[in-house]
Amino acid sequence: MLARIDLRGNALPGVRELAGLLPRAATDIDSVLATVRPLCEDVRLRGAQAVREITARLDGVDAEDFAVPQEALTRALAECDPTLRQALEESIARVQKVHADQRRTDVTTEVVAGGTVTERWLPVRRVGLYVPGGLAPLLSSVVMNVVPAQIAGVESIAVASPPQRDNGGLPDPGVLAACALLGVTEVYAVGGAQAIAVFGYGAGSCEPVDMVTGPGNVYVTAAKRLLRGLIGIDSEAGPTEVAILADDTADPAHVAADLISQAEHDPLAGAVLVTPSAELADAVLTLVPGQVAATKHSDRITTALEGTQSGIVLVDDLDAGVRVVDAYAAEHLEIQTQRPREVAMRVRNAGAIFVGAWSPVSLGDYIAGSNHVLPTGGCARHSSGLSVQSFLRGIHLVEYDEQALADVAAHVDALAGAEDLPAHAAAVRVRQRS
Repeated sequence: MLARIDLRGNALPGVRELAGLLPRAATDIDSVLATVRPLCEDVRLRGAQAVREITARLDGVDAEDFAVPQEALTRALAECDPTLRQALEESIARVQKVHADQRRTDVTTEVVAGGTVTERWLPVRRVGLYVPGGLAPLLSSVVMNVVPAQIAGVESIAVASPPQRDNGGLPDPGVLAACALLGVTEVYAVGGAQAIAVFGYGAGSCEPVDMVTGPGNVYVTAAKRLLRGLIGIDSEAGPTEVAILADDTADPAHVAADLISQAEHDPLAGAVLVTPSAELADAVLTLVPGQVAATKHSDRITTALEGTQSGIVLVDDLDAGVRVVDAYAAEHLEIQTQRPREVAMRVRNAGAIFVGAWSPVSLGDYIAGSNHVLPTGGCARHSSGLSVQSFLRGIHLVEYDEQALADVAAHVDALAGAEDLPAHAAAVRVRQRS
Protein backbone atom coordinates (compact mmCIF):
# COMPACT_ATOMS: atom_id res chain seq x y z
CA MET A 1 0.00 0.00 0.00
CA LEU A 2 2.87 2.38 0.80
CA ALA A 3 5.64 2.71 -1.75
CA ARG A 4 9.26 2.37 -0.61
CA ILE A 5 12.09 4.75 -1.36
CA ASP A 6 15.49 3.29 -0.48
CA LEU A 7 18.13 5.91 0.26
CA ARG A 8 20.53 3.51 1.96
CA GLY A 9 24.08 2.95 0.87
CA ASN A 10 24.67 6.26 -0.88
CA ALA A 11 25.61 9.73 0.28
CA LEU A 12 22.51 11.85 0.62
CA PRO A 13 22.25 14.74 -1.84
CA GLY A 14 21.83 18.39 -0.89
CA VAL A 15 18.68 19.67 0.78
CA ARG A 16 16.89 20.79 -2.39
CA GLU A 17 17.73 17.62 -4.29
CA LEU A 18 16.79 15.47 -1.31
CA ALA A 19 13.45 17.21 -0.90
CA GLY A 20 12.73 16.48 -4.55
CA LEU A 21 13.18 12.74 -3.97
CA LEU A 22 10.63 12.59 -1.17
CA PRO A 23 6.89 11.94 -1.62
CA ARG A 24 4.71 15.01 -1.34
CA ALA A 25 1.29 16.10 -2.52
CA ALA A 26 1.36 18.65 -5.32
CA THR A 27 -1.07 21.55 -4.99
CA ASP A 28 -1.65 23.36 -8.26
CA ILE A 29 -3.26 26.59 -7.11
CA ASP A 30 -2.80 28.14 -10.53
CA SER A 31 -5.05 25.48 -12.05
CA VAL A 32 -8.11 26.73 -10.13
CA LEU A 33 -7.47 30.47 -10.31
CA ALA A 34 -9.56 30.72 -13.48
CA THR A 35 -12.49 29.27 -11.53
CA VAL A 36 -11.92 31.25 -8.35
CA ARG A 37 -11.26 34.66 -9.88
CA PRO A 38 -14.78 35.20 -11.32
CA LEU A 39 -16.35 33.97 -8.06
CA CYS A 40 -14.43 36.53 -6.05
CA GLU A 41 -15.11 39.27 -8.59
CA ASP A 42 -18.81 38.46 -8.53
CA VAL A 43 -18.88 38.85 -4.75
CA ARG A 44 -16.98 42.12 -5.03
CA LEU A 45 -19.45 43.54 -7.54
CA ARG A 46 -22.78 42.10 -6.39
CA GLY A 47 -22.23 41.34 -2.73
CA ALA A 48 -24.81 39.27 -0.87
CA GLN A 49 -26.82 38.37 -3.96
CA ALA A 50 -23.74 36.83 -5.57
CA VAL A 51 -23.01 34.89 -2.36
CA ARG A 52 -26.57 33.56 -2.32
CA GLU A 53 -26.42 32.38 -5.92
CA ILE A 54 -22.95 30.82 -5.60
CA THR A 55 -23.91 29.03 -2.39
CA ALA A 56 -27.08 27.66 -3.97
CA ARG A 57 -25.12 26.41 -6.97
CA LEU A 58 -22.15 24.91 -5.15
CA ASP A 59 -23.56 23.88 -1.77
CA GLY A 60 -27.20 23.24 -2.65
CA VAL A 61 -28.35 25.73 0.00
CA ASP A 62 -30.46 28.76 -0.91
CA ALA A 63 -30.68 31.18 2.02
CA GLU A 64 -31.62 34.83 1.78
CA ASP A 65 -29.22 35.72 4.59
CA PHE A 66 -25.98 33.84 5.20
CA ALA A 67 -25.45 35.37 8.65
CA VAL A 68 -26.05 32.77 11.37
CA PRO A 69 -28.66 34.06 13.85
CA GLN A 70 -27.73 34.26 17.52
CA GLU A 71 -30.46 31.83 18.47
CA ALA A 72 -28.85 29.17 16.26
CA LEU A 73 -25.56 29.56 18.15
CA THR A 74 -27.36 29.39 21.48
CA ARG A 75 -29.32 26.32 20.41
CA ALA A 76 -26.22 24.53 19.10
CA LEU A 77 -24.50 24.95 22.45
CA ALA A 78 -27.58 23.91 24.42
CA GLU A 79 -27.99 20.79 22.30
CA CYS A 80 -24.29 19.92 22.23
CA ASP A 81 -23.55 16.45 23.58
CA PRO A 82 -22.18 16.90 27.13
CA THR A 83 -19.16 14.74 26.38
CA LEU A 84 -18.31 16.82 23.32
CA ARG A 85 -18.87 20.06 25.23
CA GLN A 86 -16.53 18.90 27.98
CA ALA A 87 -13.87 18.00 25.38
CA LEU A 88 -14.24 21.41 23.72
CA GLU A 89 -13.95 23.19 27.05
CA GLU A 90 -10.79 21.27 27.92
CA SER A 91 -9.32 21.96 24.48
CA ILE A 92 -10.07 25.67 24.84
CA ALA A 93 -8.50 25.80 28.30
CA ARG A 94 -5.30 24.10 27.15
CA VAL A 95 -4.94 26.17 23.99
CA GLN A 96 -5.55 29.33 26.02
CA LYS A 97 -2.87 28.30 28.52
CA VAL A 98 -0.22 27.72 25.86
CA HIS A 99 -1.08 30.79 23.80
CA ALA A 100 -1.27 33.13 26.80
CA ASP A 101 2.50 32.71 27.11
CA GLN A 102 2.91 34.05 23.56
CA ARG A 103 1.80 37.58 24.47
CA ARG A 104 4.27 40.27 23.47
CA THR A 105 5.17 43.33 25.52
CA ASP A 106 6.32 46.72 24.25
CA VAL A 107 10.08 47.27 24.51
CA THR A 108 11.90 50.60 24.52
CA THR A 109 15.59 50.61 23.57
CA GLU A 110 17.78 53.60 24.34
CA VAL A 111 20.00 53.75 21.29
CA VAL A 112 21.90 56.83 22.50
CA ALA A 113 21.24 59.51 25.08
CA GLY A 114 18.17 61.34 23.79
CA GLY A 115 17.39 58.70 21.15
CA THR A 116 15.05 55.76 21.66
CA VAL A 117 13.19 53.21 19.56
CA THR A 118 10.09 51.61 21.05
CA GLU A 119 8.61 48.52 19.51
CA ARG A 120 4.86 48.38 20.10
CA TRP A 121 2.81 45.25 19.45
CA LEU A 122 -0.68 46.04 18.23
CA PRO A 123 -3.36 43.53 17.18
CA VAL A 124 -5.01 43.47 13.80
CA ARG A 125 -8.35 45.26 14.19
CA ARG A 126 -10.66 42.76 12.47
CA VAL A 127 -10.09 39.17 11.31
CA GLY A 128 -12.03 36.58 9.38
CA LEU A 129 -11.44 32.99 10.49
CA TYR A 130 -12.25 30.17 8.09
CA VAL A 131 -13.35 26.75 9.37
CA PRO A 132 -13.55 23.93 6.79
CA GLY A 133 -16.66 21.80 6.54
CA GLY A 134 -16.14 19.55 3.53
CA LEU A 135 -14.93 15.99 4.12
CA ALA A 136 -14.71 16.77 7.85
CA PRO A 137 -16.25 19.70 9.75
CA LEU A 138 -13.19 20.86 11.69
CA LEU A 139 -14.81 22.29 14.80
CA SER A 140 -11.38 22.06 16.47
CA SER A 141 -10.22 24.71 13.99
CA VAL A 142 -12.61 27.16 15.65
CA VAL A 143 -10.56 26.81 18.82
CA MET A 144 -7.21 27.00 17.03
CA ASN A 145 -8.14 30.19 15.16
CA VAL A 146 -10.23 32.06 17.71
CA VAL A 147 -8.13 31.60 20.84
CA PRO A 148 -4.88 33.19 19.58
CA ALA A 149 -6.84 36.04 17.99
CA GLN A 150 -8.63 36.73 21.26
CA ILE A 151 -5.43 36.59 23.30
CA ALA A 152 -3.76 38.94 20.82
CA GLY A 153 -6.55 41.44 21.52
CA VAL A 154 -8.29 41.39 18.14
CA GLU A 155 -11.44 43.44 18.72
CA SER A 156 -13.60 42.12 15.89
CA ILE A 157 -13.74 38.41 15.00
CA ALA A 158 -15.90 36.78 12.33
CA VAL A 159 -16.06 33.06 11.52
CA ALA A 160 -17.18 31.52 8.23
CA SER A 161 -17.91 27.84 7.66
CA PRO A 162 -19.76 26.08 4.83
CA PRO A 163 -23.53 25.56 5.12
CA GLN A 164 -24.77 22.02 5.61
CA ARG A 165 -27.98 20.98 3.87
CA ASP A 166 -28.77 18.48 6.62
CA ASN A 167 -28.43 21.24 9.23
CA GLY A 168 -30.96 23.59 7.72
CA GLY A 169 -28.37 25.49 5.72
CA LEU A 170 -26.32 26.33 8.81
CA PRO A 171 -22.72 25.27 9.46
CA ASP A 172 -22.02 22.07 11.36
CA PRO A 173 -23.61 22.14 14.85
CA GLY A 174 -20.24 21.41 16.49
CA VAL A 175 -18.72 24.41 14.75
CA LEU A 176 -21.56 26.61 16.02
CA ALA A 177 -21.25 25.22 19.55
CA ALA A 178 -17.51 25.93 19.58
CA CYS A 179 -18.17 29.50 18.45
CA ALA A 180 -20.75 29.95 21.18
CA LEU A 181 -18.39 28.58 23.84
CA LEU A 182 -15.76 31.11 22.78
CA GLY A 183 -18.20 34.01 22.70
CA VAL A 184 -18.02 34.50 18.93
CA THR A 185 -21.35 35.93 17.79
CA GLU A 186 -20.53 36.87 14.19
CA VAL A 187 -20.71 33.65 12.18
CA TYR A 188 -21.51 33.16 8.49
CA ALA A 189 -22.80 30.10 6.65
CA VAL A 190 -20.60 30.45 3.62
CA GLY A 191 -17.71 28.35 2.42
CA GLY A 192 -15.01 28.03 -0.20
CA ALA A 193 -13.55 30.87 -2.23
CA GLN A 194 -16.73 32.89 -1.79
CA ALA A 195 -16.18 32.99 1.98
CA ILE A 196 -12.73 34.52 1.51
CA ALA A 197 -14.23 37.05 -0.93
CA VAL A 198 -16.90 37.97 1.64
CA PHE A 199 -14.17 38.60 4.19
CA GLY A 200 -12.04 40.54 1.73
CA TYR A 201 -14.67 42.76 0.12
CA GLY A 202 -17.54 42.64 2.58
CA ALA A 203 -21.03 41.43 1.68
CA GLY A 204 -24.37 41.49 3.41
CA SER A 205 -23.88 42.24 7.09
CA CYS A 206 -20.22 41.18 6.98
CA GLU A 207 -17.84 44.13 6.95
CA PRO A 208 -14.42 43.70 5.28
CA VAL A 209 -11.66 42.26 7.45
CA ASP A 210 -7.98 43.07 7.66
CA MET A 211 -6.75 39.48 7.80
CA VAL A 212 -7.98 35.94 7.05
CA THR A 213 -6.65 32.78 8.69
CA GLY A 214 -7.61 29.13 8.77
CA PRO A 215 -7.14 25.96 6.70
CA GLY A 216 -9.13 25.16 3.58
CA ASN A 217 -9.11 23.37 0.24
CA VAL A 218 -7.35 24.49 -2.92
CA TYR A 219 -10.19 26.91 -3.80
CA VAL A 220 -9.92 28.63 -0.43
CA THR A 221 -6.16 28.83 -0.86
CA ALA A 222 -6.49 30.27 -4.37
CA ALA A 223 -8.86 32.95 -3.07
CA LYS A 224 -6.36 33.83 -0.35
CA ARG A 225 -3.69 34.23 -3.03
CA LEU A 226 -5.94 36.47 -5.14
CA LEU A 227 -6.87 38.74 -2.24
CA ARG A 228 -3.50 38.84 -0.55
CA GLY A 229 -2.47 42.45 -0.19
CA LEU A 230 -6.03 43.62 0.16
CA ILE A 231 -6.08 41.35 3.23
CA GLY A 232 -3.35 39.66 5.20
CA ILE A 233 -3.33 35.85 5.23
CA ASP A 234 -1.71 33.25 7.43
CA SER A 235 -0.43 31.02 4.62
CA GLU A 236 -1.25 29.25 1.36
CA ALA A 237 -1.90 25.89 2.95
CA GLY A 238 -1.82 22.68 0.95
CA PRO A 239 -2.95 19.16 1.85
CA THR A 240 -2.12 17.99 5.36
CA GLU A 241 0.93 15.79 5.93
CA VAL A 242 2.76 13.80 8.57
CA ALA A 243 6.31 12.48 8.65
CA ILE A 244 7.35 9.92 11.25
CA LEU A 245 11.01 9.38 12.10
CA ALA A 246 11.20 6.02 13.84
CA ASP A 247 13.80 3.41 14.72
CA ASP A 248 13.49 -0.22 15.78
CA THR A 249 12.26 0.76 19.26
CA ALA A 250 9.00 2.13 17.79
CA ASP A 251 5.80 0.13 18.07
CA PRO A 252 4.74 -0.63 14.47
CA ALA A 253 1.07 -0.56 15.50
CA HIS A 254 1.50 3.03 16.71
CA VAL A 255 3.31 4.05 13.55
CA ALA A 256 0.71 2.47 11.28
CA ALA A 257 -2.15 4.08 13.21
CA ASP A 258 -0.53 7.53 13.03
CA LEU A 259 0.06 7.32 9.29
CA ILE A 260 -3.57 6.28 8.82
CA SER A 261 -4.93 9.00 11.10
CA GLN A 262 -3.41 11.73 8.97
CA ALA A 263 -4.45 10.06 5.71
CA GLU A 264 -8.02 10.18 7.04
CA HIS A 265 -8.17 13.93 6.41
CA ASP A 266 -8.06 13.92 2.63
CA PRO A 267 -7.25 11.68 -0.35
CA LEU A 268 -4.40 14.11 -1.01
CA ALA A 269 -2.98 13.87 2.52
CA GLY A 270 0.66 12.83 2.76
CA ALA A 271 1.93 10.17 5.18
CA VAL A 272 5.66 9.40 5.22
CA LEU A 273 7.66 7.05 7.42
CA VAL A 274 11.42 7.62 7.58
CA THR A 275 13.33 4.79 9.26
CA PRO A 276 16.68 3.00 9.32
CA SER A 277 14.85 -0.22 10.28
CA ALA A 278 13.72 -2.43 7.41
CA GLU A 279 12.08 -4.67 10.02
CA LEU A 280 9.92 -1.78 11.26
CA ALA A 281 9.01 -0.88 7.68
CA ASP A 282 7.96 -4.47 6.99
CA ALA A 283 5.89 -4.63 10.17
CA VAL A 284 4.12 -1.37 9.40
CA LEU A 285 3.34 -2.52 5.88
CA THR A 286 1.87 -5.72 7.29
CA LEU A 287 -0.34 -3.87 9.79
CA VAL A 288 -1.63 -1.04 7.62
CA PRO A 289 -4.16 -2.98 5.49
CA GLY A 290 -5.93 -4.42 8.50
CA GLN A 291 -6.06 -1.09 10.32
CA VAL A 292 -7.34 0.65 7.20
CA ALA A 293 -10.05 -1.95 6.67
CA ALA A 294 -11.24 -1.47 10.25
CA THR A 295 -11.72 2.29 10.00
CA LYS A 296 -14.64 4.31 8.64
CA HIS A 297 -13.01 6.24 5.81
CA SER A 298 -11.03 3.37 4.30
CA ASP A 299 -11.48 4.48 0.68
CA ARG A 300 -10.17 7.97 1.39
CA ILE A 301 -7.27 6.62 3.44
CA THR A 302 -6.33 4.03 0.82
CA THR A 303 -6.21 6.70 -1.87
CA ALA A 304 -3.92 8.85 0.27
CA LEU A 305 -1.58 6.02 1.25
CA GLU A 306 -1.32 4.66 -2.29
CA GLY A 307 -0.70 8.09 -3.77
CA THR A 308 2.67 9.49 -4.73
CA GLN A 309 2.50 11.82 -1.72
CA SER A 310 2.94 8.93 0.77
CA GLY A 311 5.57 6.28 1.31
CA ILE A 312 8.29 4.69 3.41
CA VAL A 313 11.82 6.09 3.17
CA LEU A 314 14.64 3.78 4.24
CA VAL A 315 17.85 5.44 5.47
CA ASP A 316 21.17 4.19 6.81
CA ASP A 317 20.83 5.58 10.34
CA LEU A 318 19.09 8.20 12.48
CA ASP A 319 21.56 10.89 11.44
CA ALA A 320 20.48 10.36 7.84
CA GLY A 321 16.87 10.27 9.01
CA VAL A 322 17.21 13.68 10.64
CA ARG A 323 18.63 15.06 7.39
CA VAL A 324 15.71 13.61 5.45
CA VAL A 325 12.98 14.99 7.72
CA ASP A 326 14.72 18.37 7.78
CA ALA A 327 14.67 18.42 3.99
CA TYR A 328 11.01 17.34 3.99
CA ALA A 329 10.02 20.03 6.55
CA ALA A 330 6.78 18.33 7.48
CA GLU A 331 3.68 20.05 8.75
CA HIS A 332 3.55 17.40 11.51
CA LEU A 333 6.64 15.44 12.51
CA GLU A 334 6.59 12.55 14.95
CA ILE A 335 9.77 11.27 16.59
CA GLN A 336 9.47 7.65 17.77
CA THR A 337 13.05 6.67 18.59
CA GLN A 338 15.35 6.05 21.49
CA ARG A 339 15.83 9.33 23.37
CA PRO A 340 13.22 11.03 21.19
CA ARG A 341 13.59 14.48 22.74
CA GLU A 342 17.31 14.52 21.95
CA VAL A 343 16.49 13.65 18.35
CA ALA A 344 13.70 16.23 18.20
CA MET A 345 16.05 18.98 19.38
CA ARG A 346 18.26 18.28 16.35
CA VAL A 347 15.41 18.93 13.91
CA ARG A 348 15.36 22.37 12.35
CA ASN A 349 12.35 22.26 10.02
CA ALA A 350 8.86 21.19 11.06
CA GLY A 351 5.53 22.86 11.73
CA ALA A 352 5.12 20.97 15.01
CA ILE A 353 7.09 18.06 16.47
CA PHE A 354 5.42 15.27 18.45
CA VAL A 355 7.96 13.65 20.75
CA GLY A 356 7.82 10.03 21.83
CA ALA A 357 5.32 7.20 21.70
CA TRP A 358 2.66 8.99 23.73
CA SER A 359 2.44 12.22 21.71
CA PRO A 360 0.61 11.35 18.47
CA VAL A 361 -0.41 14.03 15.99
CA SER A 362 -4.08 13.51 16.83
CA LEU A 363 -3.31 14.80 20.33
CA GLY A 364 -2.06 18.03 18.79
CA ASP A 365 -5.03 18.23 16.47
CA TYR A 366 -7.35 18.57 19.44
CA ILE A 367 -6.11 18.98 22.96
CA ALA A 368 -2.33 19.17 23.49
CA GLY A 369 -2.56 22.96 23.78
CA SER A 370 -0.48 23.51 20.65
CA ASN A 371 -1.96 25.01 17.48
CA HIS A 372 -2.89 22.75 14.56
CA VAL A 373 -2.91 25.46 11.87
CA LEU A 374 0.56 24.74 10.51
CA PRO A 375 2.71 25.31 7.40
CA THR A 376 2.48 22.61 4.73
CA GLY A 377 4.32 21.72 1.54
CA GLY A 378 7.81 22.33 2.96
CA CYS A 379 6.94 25.86 4.09
CA ALA A 380 8.05 24.94 7.61
CA ARG A 381 11.55 25.79 6.32
CA HIS A 382 10.60 29.47 6.58
CA SER A 383 7.19 29.81 8.24
CA SER A 384 5.56 29.09 11.58
CA GLY A 385 2.17 27.83 12.63
CA LEU A 386 -0.67 30.08 13.73
CA SER A 387 -0.04 31.85 17.03
CA VAL A 388 -0.80 35.02 18.95
CA GLN A 389 2.06 36.59 17.00
CA SER A 390 0.16 35.98 13.75
CA PHE A 391 -2.40 38.58 14.80
CA LEU A 392 0.07 41.19 16.05
CA ARG A 393 1.99 43.87 14.17
CA GLY A 394 5.20 45.39 15.43
CA ILE A 395 5.37 49.18 15.05
CA HIS A 396 8.53 51.17 15.81
CA LEU A 397 8.23 54.52 17.56
CA VAL A 398 11.38 56.56 16.87
CA GLU A 399 12.05 59.43 19.31
CA TYR A 400 15.23 61.50 19.01
CA ASP A 401 15.82 64.88 20.60
CA GLU A 402 17.61 67.78 18.93
CA GLN A 403 21.09 66.90 20.14
CA ALA A 404 20.76 63.20 19.32
CA LEU A 405 19.76 64.13 15.75
CA ALA A 406 22.61 66.62 15.44
CA ASP A 407 25.10 63.97 16.54
CA VAL A 408 24.24 61.72 13.55
CA ALA A 409 23.69 64.40 10.90
CA ALA A 410 27.07 63.72 9.30
CA HIS A 411 26.29 60.00 9.07
CA VAL A 412 22.98 60.77 7.37
CA ASP A 413 24.89 63.02 4.93
CA ALA A 414 27.29 60.20 4.09
CA LEU A 415 24.64 57.53 3.62
CA ALA A 416 22.27 59.76 1.67
CA GLY A 417 25.16 60.83 -0.57
CA ALA A 418 26.08 57.21 -1.25
CA GLU A 419 22.49 56.53 -2.30
CA ASP A 420 22.24 59.79 -4.31
CA LEU A 421 19.30 60.97 -2.21
CA PRO A 422 20.35 64.51 -1.18
CA ALA A 423 16.87 65.51 0.00
CA HIS A 424 17.19 62.91 2.73
CA ALA A 425 20.25 64.73 4.08
CA ALA A 426 18.57 68.10 3.62
CA ALA A 427 15.63 67.01 5.79
CA VAL A 428 18.11 66.59 8.65
CA ARG A 429 20.24 69.64 7.89
CA VAL A 430 17.29 72.01 7.77
CA ARG A 431 16.67 71.22 11.42
CA GLN A 432 20.24 72.23 12.29
CA ARG A 433 19.68 75.73 10.87
CA SER A 434 16.31 76.42 12.49
